[in-house]
Amino acid sequence: MLIAQISDLHIRPSGVLAYGVAETNIMAERAINAVSRLSPRPNAVVLTGDAADCGLDEEYAILRTLLDRLPCPVHVMPGNHDRREAMRAAFADRGCFTPEGPLNHAADVGPIRMICLDSLSDGASHGELMDETLAFLEADLEAHSHRPSLVCLHHPPILCGISHMDRIRLLRGAAELERIIGSHPNVERLLAGHHHRSIQARFAGTICQTAPSVAHAVALDLNPGAPSAFVLEPPGFLLHQWIEGAGFVTHTSFIDRAPGPFPFIMPDEYPGGMLPR
Repeated sequence: MLIAQISDLHIRPSGVLAYGVAETNIMAERAINAVSRLSPRPNAVVLTGDAADCGLDEEYAILRTLLDRLPCPVHVMPGNHDRREAMRAAFADRGCFTPEGPLNHAADVGPIRMICLDSLSDGASHGELMDETLAFLEADLEAHSHRPSLVCLHHPPILCGISHMDRIRLLRGAAELERIIGSHPNVERLLAGHHHRSIQARFAGTICQTAPSVAHAVALDLNPGAPSAFVLEPPGFLLHQWIEGAGFVTHTSFIDRAPGPFPFIMPDEYPGGMLPR
């Protein structure tokens, strides 16, 4: 059982670059193509927020065109760049969101319970979990306490050491989130985006894991007070494989095609049968 996690697409209107530099629409299309090429195919794709860059109807229309190419169910949640009502309208035919309130939903993916949470704080870059969202999470975990679960949201609650991102992590509701997850050992992973980097840390007795962006990356600068900046590193996504009896194993997959695969050379192909050192 395989779940692909893509994040932080930052779709823009056609022909417009993000921050005047990043061709996010082209990058998103390449990411969708990479996920579509996977063999075996994923059972589901989860998009952990910042699907659009400005929350515009045009951006979500482009997003839907891309996501509709995927050969499996797609679960989305908002990030700080998204807008609830525009996202709700764009995915109205999926029936996953309630007519009003936060964009929370949950679904079964094989043996896994996937719980997707809305951490959008209107008009702000940091995240918050409304009381309604926290109650939704706790009720769903209680109702499915016998099933391994993934809790997904845009804003990670962890400190990552990149100071400008730490200031806009999940702030309101983080302590309550820690309490809820800590009391439900069936939570296998807490999956997030927002940081535009692959980061792992312990949280509430489980693993919090952020996905890299399929577009631009936040610059890796661990100096205190480092400026907010991004770089065009090779983009990627995460593959979470559920192995019965072992749990989740996560792989980082790069989007760009690489040369190969090539067979490893056997020792008898080297003079004297020795591998080079």
